[in-house]
Amino acid sequence: MRMSHRSSAARADQQAVSNVVGLCGICPGGCGVEIELVEGRIERLKPLKGHPAGVVCPRGVKAKEIVYSPDRLLHPLARIGVKGEGRFERIAWDAALDRIAERLLEIKRTSGPEAVMTYIGRGLFDSGLVEAFAPPGVNNFSSKSLIFPFGSPNNAGCGSVCQTAYGMLAAIPTFGLGMAATYPDFDNARLIVIWGANPATDSPPTAVRKILAAKKKGARLIAIDHMRSHAAANAHQWIPVRSGTDGALALGMINVIIEERLYDREFVDNWTVGFDELRAYSAGFPPEEVERITRVPAAVVVETARAIANAKHATLSMYTGLEYTDSGVQNLRAVFVLFAITGNLDVPGGIMLRAKQKAPYRRTNIPPPPDVKPIGYDRYPLFCELTKSAQFMEAPRAILEGDPYPVKALVIAGASIITGYPDPELWKRCFAALDLLVVTDRFMTADAQYADFVLPATTYFENKGYQKYPGYVQLRERIIEPLGESRSDYWIFTQLARRLGYGELFPADEDALAEFVLRDHPVGIDELRRHPEGVRFGKPEEHRKYEKGLLREDRQPGFDTPSGKVEIASSVLAKYGLDALPKYTEPSEGPLANPGLAREFPLVLNTGARIQSTFRSQHLNIPGLLEMQPEPQVLIHPVDAAARGIAEGDLVQVRTPRGRVPFSAHVTDAVMAGGVELNVGGGGPIQAAAWRQANANYLTDHFNRDPISGFPAYKALLCEVEKLPPEAAHKPAA
Repeated sequence: MRMSHRSSAARADQQAVSNVVGLCGICPGGCGVEIELVEGRIERLKPLKGHPAGVVCPRGVKAKEIVYSPDRLLHPLARIGVKGEGRFERIAWDAALDRIAERLLEIKRTSGPEAVMTYIGRGLFDSGLVEAFAPPGVNNFSSKSLIFPFGSPNNAGCGSVCQTAYGMLAAIPTFGLGMAATYPDFDNARLIVIWGANPATDSPPTAVRKILAAKKKGARLIAIDHMRSHAAANAHQWIPVRSGTDGALALGMINVIIEERLYDREFVDNWTVGFDELRAYSAGFPPEEVERITRVPAAVVVETARAIANAKHATLSMYTGLEYTDSGVQNLRAVFVLFAITGNLDVPGGIMLRAKQKAPYRRTNIPPPPDVKPIGYDRYPLFCELTKSAQFMEAPRAILEGDPYPVKALVIAGASIITGYPDPELWKRCFAALDLLVVTDRFMTADAQYADFVLPATTYFENKGYQKYPGYVQLRERIIEPLGESRSDYWIFTQLARRLGYGELFPADEDALAEFVLRDHPVGIDELRRHPEGVRFGKPEEHRKYEKGLLREDRQPGFDTPSGKVEIASSVLAKYGLDALPKYTEPSEGPLANPGLAREFPLVLNTGARIQSTFRSQHLNIPGLLEMQPEPQVLIHPVDAAARGIAEGDLVQVRTPRGRVPFSAHVTDAVMAGGVELNVGGGGPIQAAAWRQANANYLTDHFNRDPISGFPAYKALLCEVEKLPPEAAHKPAA
């Protein structure tokens, strides 16, 4: 066998078997791999040793099956049936793009450019598209500027329901930087708190090895979660908490730390604002009250607070788990503040902050049009300002009611809104009402059934580009030629931009894009071509950068907030009429706030914990991955199952005030008594039958949202679980 770096699989001198150094192409995680090719076709992947993301996850193991699935979209399609019917005919690329552009320009002429909206999903999170399309000052993968030169501010994406609450809306008003500019220093930590996260299912899952290595070195692991995840099972201590109440738990710990004077006085006095107000507010969360709210024993609240305060080298592993409740942003802020006042910011073993410096990657930096606000700005202005995008949860109001103005056309790229957003029937009505719906994807989705045009996208194995990591960069070379007539997302976007009259704003193709972005990079593109495994660059981070002027553009000491300090009481939030302190709001559809409803729906409903066989709603048509879990499950505690006569594997229905959906029961003490965990992702047209009928979002609530982010409360609702007769069909009932 021969090890090589290749830009094309179509080579005349190809041997039957070859190994290629490159990047996994299943998801945008950017894992470094060795790819075994047999007759130019992907056979298997192996982790690339020494790579910052040298991992092959279960989806990567099944890469061959995914890439060459008979379900792949291989040709452009135009609708010939009724919307929702899923009847299409094949069409040439030029004809499809010409017709799409003509209709977009006609809508612009008759309804204004703002009537056109784009939506970017996780399927389009290639890091090589950030510099081409991200708005100025935004590093959010789902914000894309493609539609800005057209005159529309209505760039939207899955950031409307994922990650931006944690990554931007909670972090920037508190620290002056996004969470992408932070990282946990696992190597030097004495205590690692994994809060509402399960790194084993991350993309990529690189933190798992670091956490377990730190544990082996003596670090203590505490997992705070409503369920015993892989992370919790490997922790020294699992602290179960009622979904949606993490903010109360954090405030209870803050109260203990302040009462016992365990906080870092020097840091609090010199580098924070709002501590006195926090002291007064957190006094309302004594341990006994926190136990009543969260179901965490008062003694555990106290001992965990002391552990975090006394560790002096405590770090946090967290992601999106706390976003989905009535006060998701503020719950996150409470946790951030807990680690700040205990002196765990930018110290060895704590939460490290990256220095503010000019990025080595050039960008197009196309700003949004200044004369019209995006959809959702009237209700979620901070979200729209920070992400430079529309809040897509408000799109139905514009599509169906013309409020604040009509939206007539939507381009969806790499997403599945019907399976990902609350109230699927609402979104079906929206898609049916649009004058134009365009979907680009690798597989047929529920959204695409309503599309006027469906455009086939490549996997990342079929693309060129580059992959970024902190202090590491790698070229993405094409491993195999595009299947059928599929094309890269970059090609599709730039071809459309040319037809709309502004194609010159973007590099001509993927090679030109890499040359443009990396032109001023400390690692030259020629060197990257010589090193297909990627190249490290930069120098180690310093500590306590806030003392040295390394977190601000003006190079003054402090944080990049209006006050120059960690804003416990946020002036940014106050400016928008929001609570300045990280105040806790009890879930409105919860057993304490709504005891009457809880009598009919006594179980706390949590949705969205990832499983290894799927990626959101993807891959539920792949036989090799379905073997891991053939049917969607509701995880229910043995006590709750016994009370309902439910046994392992029984067909049950999960019921909320909004609907009922069938699932298979998994009886396990990995969830708290009184609560359930529900698999998500079902509802797609090509999925296995049981998954196809199990769209969890018939149960969630479109109107129950966080007031800052607009995120729906996916993880703090009420439900009941009832056994169904074996002959009952898997069928959602609204």
